[in-house]
Amino acid sequence: MKGKIKNVFPGGNTSQGFYSFYQYIINQDTARRKICIKGGPGTGKSTLMKKVGEFFNSKGYDIEYHHCSSDNNSLDGIVIKGLNIAIVDGTAPHVAFS
Repeated sequence: MKGKIKNVFPGGNTSQGFYSFYQYIINQDTARRKICIKGGPGTGKSTLMKKVGEFFNSKGYDIEYHHCSSDNNSLDGIVIKGLNIAIVDGTAPHVAFS
């Protein structure tokens, strides 16, 4: 049984500059793990997060995919609901995650 999948944009470029909800993607008091991965463009960060999300979704966990506001095919992070685990891109300009 698969879990639910939610696709969100936790940040966006607005007329008043970049606006971010990244600090709210997982509750810091209840998070079991917050994993930051780093690497240059094209090294597989989004692919890794997609594969991890697919694996846990196939096990019945709800997954949130957090898409990049400037490239919707790129992921800035995933949250595995029920396990309270987040995997996020810690590479600049995502230093807010680090």
